[in-house]
Amino acid sequence: MFPQRIVGRLSQRASQQMRPGSVRSTVQRRFNSAEAKPSWIADNEFNRERAAVKHHAASTSDLWRKLSIFAVIPCLIGGGLNAYNLWSEHWEHWEHMPPLEERTEYPYQNIRVKNFPWGDGDKASFSKHI
Repeated sequence: MFPQRIVGRLSQRASQQMRPGSVRSTVQRRFNSAEAKPSWIADNEFNRERAAVKHHAASTSDLWRKLSIFAVIPCLIGGGLNAYNLWSEHWEHWEHMPPLEERTEYPYQNIRVKNFPWGDGDKASFSKHI
């Protein structure tokens, strides 16, 4: 709707002035602004506060970018190394333990009140029930 209004206004100006370059100069004048701050912006409290909020947002986003690069990435690398070391120590510990079949089963292990729908639950193979 807004582009239609703009085109309508431009066509009215062109028909009133009847000069071939008038429409083109109007459009160029509108979009080619050399001013850093347009003259129609009032210097009031709202606009000053808005500019301060934009400045604050730009500075804090720079802070979060720096934190992401210089704090988060090294922490992720350190956490990954720690997880890898714990994983290696865990499997080194399991290598020294006897196999599962040779370990003692105590009465408090594998307590079941009723069987699972696929059997007693001691076997992991489902192929014989399918």
